Amino acid sequence: MSAAPRLTPAAPANTNTFIAADVGGTHTRVGLVRPGQGGESTVAVLAHRKYVCADYPGLAAILAEFIAGNGVGVDRVVIATAGVVLDDEVVNSNLPWRISLSQLRSELGLHEVLVINDFQANANAAQCMAPADSTLLTPGVSESDATPGPVLVIGPGTGLGAAVRIPYGKSTVVLPTEPGHTAFAPGNAREVEMLRLAQQRGQTHVPTEYFVSGPGLVNLYSALCTLSGVEASLRAPAAITEAARRGEAIAREAVLTFCALLGSVIGDLVVISRAHAVFIAGGILPQLKDFVPDSAFHTRMLDKGVMRPVLERVPVRLIENERLGVIGAASWYLEHLAQTEQDALAAPRQHPQ
Repeated sequence: MSAAPRLTPAAPANTNTFIAADVGGTHTRVGLVRPGQGGESTVAVLAHRKYVCADYPGLAAILAEFIAGNGVGVDRVVIATAGVVLDDEVVNSNLPWRISLSQLRSELGLHEVLVINDFQANANAAQCMAPADSTLLTPGVSESDATPGPVLVIGPGTGLGAAVRIPYGKSTVVLPTEPGHTAFAPGNAREVEMLRLAQQRGQTHVPTEYFVSGPGLVNLYSALCTLSGVEASLRAPAAITEAARRGEAIAREAVLTFCALLGSVIGDLVVISRAHAVFIAGGILPQLKDFVPDSAFHTRMLDKGVMRPVLERVPVRLIENERLGVIGAASWYLEHLAQTEQDALAAPRQHPQ
């Protein structure tokens, strides 16, 4: 593991720039950002780098290396990550190390450290994405079919995250959610057997992300191997995907089942949220997108009884932009600053007696 480099206080903090970090269970992406100017988008990314979490003893070491490598002084960091903040710590079972906000402030000499849900960040970023950054996964159903309304942003990565962006007056409200921890719902006999197998292995609560996530694809493949009476020889999502491309039967079944389950989960969340459009934010799906047309992804998404005519008008797009979380965290922070300033101006002034 890399140790945290010692920071020198030579570079003064630039009040116009700050760090936005997208912290996942496998990778952390860090950006040096500032507000967009002129014809730029809302957020300008001045520098960006991806780190392997397992190579570092903690987030402080990653941020320290990024700051030192870019030779800039910053005193504000906004972090997008799965989970919630409880007191001083981020509660997230997928991270390889704990995140303490006070420790980050102390070790890096930061004035401000803020944390938002990773899919709250993705939902903020989705509205900044150009059409070229995404792929339509619902042929014949595009944005022209969708009416203004809530937008669902979802992504299967180390876990399964989602958020709903809701129009509110001239602005939007983002509702972060934790769908990965909801109970897994099988949709056919094969998936019922997968659920029973997980329960027999001691899973009293089988969460959706047990099968619908990066690690979930491995669990899915392993379950199908057991049900088929063969030994599971593959241990990584990439290996399963490559085997599926070579035509290995169980690997291909696993990948197609994964796509079908994701479609079913999206359909459920659209029904719950009344979302008028869906964005899938990266995660494992970019590596699987060529399987989606041959899978039951859209069929399972639409298979929600009387809600089918509604779901038939909901477009689904896959966003392929590695900077999504960084841009979203920065966008949220700029909105946060603007709202704070607006609230301060609207507050009644205190007059001395």
